[in-house]
Amino acid sequence: MVRVIVFPLLILLFDVVSSHFIVATLPGFDGQLPFTLETGYIGVGEEEKVQLFYFFVESERDPKNDPLMLWLTGGPGCSGLSSFVYENGPLTFDYENSSGDFPKLELNSHSWTKVANIIFIDQPAGTGYSYGKTSEAYNCNDTLSVTLTYEFLRKWLMDHPEYLKNPLYVSGDSYSGIFVALLTRKIYDGIEVGDKPQVNIKGYIQGNALTDRFIDFNGRVKYANRMGLISDKIYQSAKANCNGNFIDVDPNNLLCLNDLQKVTRCLKNIRPAHILEPWCDLPFLMSILQETPTNAQSVFPIAGPWCREKNYIYSYIWANDKAVQKALNVREGTVLEWVRCNESMHYRGMKRTDSYVYDVQSTIDDHRHLTSKSCRALIYSGDHDMVVSHLTTEEWIDTLKLPIADDWEPWFVDSQVAGYKVKYLQNDYELTYATVKVIQLLNTSRNNACPWLIGGFPATLFNFTLARH
Repeated sequence: MVRVIVFPLLILLFDVVSSHFIVATLPGFDGQLPFTLETGYIGVGEEEKVQLFYFFVESERDPKNDPLMLWLTGGPGCSGLSSFVYENGPLTFDYENSSGDFPKLELNSHSWTKVANIIFIDQPAGTGYSYGKTSEAYNCNDTLSVTLTYEFLRKWLMDHPEYLKNPLYVSGDSYSGIFVALLTRKIYDGIEVGDKPQVNIKGYIQGNALTDRFIDFNGRVKYANRMGLISDKIYQSAKANCNGNFIDVDPNNLLCLNDLQKVTRCLKNIRPAHILEPWCDLPFLMSILQETPTNAQSVFPIAGPWCREKNYIYSYIWANDKAVQKALNVREGTVLEWVRCNESMHYRGMKRTDSYVYDVQSTIDDHRHLTSKSCRALIYSGDHDMVVSHLTTEEWIDTLKLPIADDWEPWFVDSQVAGYKVKYLQNDYELTYATVKVIQLLNTSRNNACPWLIGGFPATLFNFTLARH
């Protein structure tokens, strides 16, 4: 199905020609999809040289009235499909029942689409199924990425006017903390200057989200000490000798460098994204990808001890399958190989990569700017993530100097402490900050183990915090 909608008042601004399709079935899933899935492309930027691919899932509860979420996956360069199948989307891989050379899919009973309409977007160009029409279109930075995503959202809403009245939340995790704050501010500022269409923005959501490069990266040493990964003696020595700065280290400060070597030795076998999970045998996993699908008769189930990266193998094989791409209406020949995260853009502590420039160092001022708006925010942190820890998130929130409305207290799911939360209130701005206890879901096998950081329990948190619009 191809639909063209042109708003007369906006014809000079945008010539909206988008292509989108309803996906009824998918390889690996038995029968018709029991939810509405739409995929498509929207061209953005100069001469629409950037073609952004998206997955849109209607709320399974009340799509006409439930919130509309734009979900931005981290990276930069990580596909929206990664969030769709590994985090808060309606499908996940059926690890226990997948066998042979192709994975099976099953419904995710903890999907956020139970209570919200969600757009999962591949951005910027070179991410997932999104592509550029020229080589220059693949060059990007934080500011440009947000500008193009804003254009994407406006065009998507012009093509889907039935969602203009739905409460809109900009959402994302990890590196997308940079995008979420900038985009949310751009939307609010756009309303004030009369940008069309007029959107019903209500707020934003961030999970373990990068906000300030110095605070978030520098705070990892303190977090490691708090979690017992490095001793008090090592931490106090490093703190004193490095003057509390573990990032911009004087190369002549030998005492500091020596202490940081001790820190590195203690953390070398710790998985930063989840400090309790094991490392994977990456050469073994790469060999699986290189051999598939021609020599994949026994790929599933994947042999050996469980580790999270093994679960990612399922998406590489599934998303690169020609039948899958046809079902999703991916434009043939635009993507040579789907990867979960494009390493040419993926942040590695540098100011730039081959195709991506990190031009935004902090979004604290953007959060501060939003405190003057009629805006609701949900900031959550899984307590076993060392990449962007709950300690550093709490540190930048404190810089906003917001009055506390409801002080620190536990929140519960099924009579179990699921984390702790605090609510701040300043005029029409409301911020809820919550930690999430990382525990494995009951009745979940180790092969399918996934912390409920972005599974069912934060969906509950989202429901009672933001969905009561």
